[in-house]
Parts: sequence; structure tokens; C-alpha cells
Amino acid sequence: MQSTFFAIVSRMKYIDRWALMRSSRPENLSEHSLEVAMIAHALCTIGNVRYGRGLDASRAALVGLYHDASEIITGDMPTPVKYHDRHIRDAYREVEREAEMTLLQKLPDDLRGAYADLFEVGDAQDAYLHRLVKAADRISALIKCVDEAQAGNAEFRTAEATTRRKVDDLRGELPEVGDFVDEFLPPYGSTLDELL
Repeated sequence: MQSTFFAIVSRMKYIDRWALMRSSRPENLSEHSLEVAMIAHALCTIGNVRYGRGLDASRAALVGLYHDASEIITGDMPTPVKYHDRHIRDAYREVEREAEMTLLQKLPDDLRGAYADLFEVGDAQDAYLHRLVKAADRISALIKCVDEAQAGNAEFRTAEATTRRKVDDLRGELPEVGDFVDEFLPPYGSTLDELL
């Protein structure tokens, strides 16, 4: 029997992010998910090496790759709309969960559990890992804002300030975030010559 799961997931490249914002360079869901996966892996690695966490960095990367897969079905809802009030947020979470279930139903029965595990939070350590993936999602958004500001796009000025505050708020409870932001964020927006 054929499965449409990966054919559907491959369509992440057609889902544009920041739909209500004028971007100097469009960003799609595939790009964003890859960046979140890399940052989540880095955050877990920092947690393991510097804070003795014992996190599964490879799992974090996979969770990061699939963290917004539901948007293939729902599209990208702008953050100000999604989090405008509790009712909208809760309703959208339910829609996202239904979209995830729809995607999982496209897998063969014997593989479904392995992929369902990427959308579910397990024990307390796994909950911490999922918080780092969410932090990676926010850091990725901040990187987009920084890139847009570097390109002279004032459209992202408010988004950058808001996102930076949210990321900074995570430093106290997730020290890995502070380490990443302090060590790896400043070079973003530099030229290739400066980076090399």
C-alpha cells in the first residue's frame, strides 16, 4: 500500500512564513524547520556539555524538523493573531493537533507510532527537550527579524523587539538559550567575508 506522508511533508517548501509582513526575502516552512532543527540540536548539545542534562540532541533535531508540520494543512497563522487571546490560542492548538493526526494517518500502521512520538511530550526530561525546541523556534524567528533589519526592512522592527524580549525571558529558565544567543547570534547579519 502506498503512503502519501512524505509527499505531503515535502510540501513544506510551499508554505510561506510571515504572511502579513513585507519581507526582503521570503522564508518557507522547510527553511524554518531546518533552522529550528539545527538550533534545537545545538541547545541540547550545550545543555549536555555545559549543564549535564543528558538530553537526546538527535531527537530534538527531529522534533524541530516536524514541529510545524501541521502548517502544511493549516497554513502559517501569524503570531499576533494566534496568541491574541486564550480562546483563539486554544482553538488553534486543537486545529494543529487535528492536522498532526491527519498527517500521521497517512503513514503505514507499523510506522505511525515512531512518528507520533515526535509530536508528543514524554517524561520530564522530554518536556525540557520540547521547551528547548520551542526556544529554537523563537530564536529562528529572531534570526529572521535580524536578517530583515540588516536588509533595511523596518517592517520587522516591532517583531524583532518583541521576539528578542521573548527570547531574553527564556534565559533564566533555559540557560542554554542565553549561551546560544550570546555566542552564536551576534554574527548573524554579517557578510560572508566577515564570517570567514
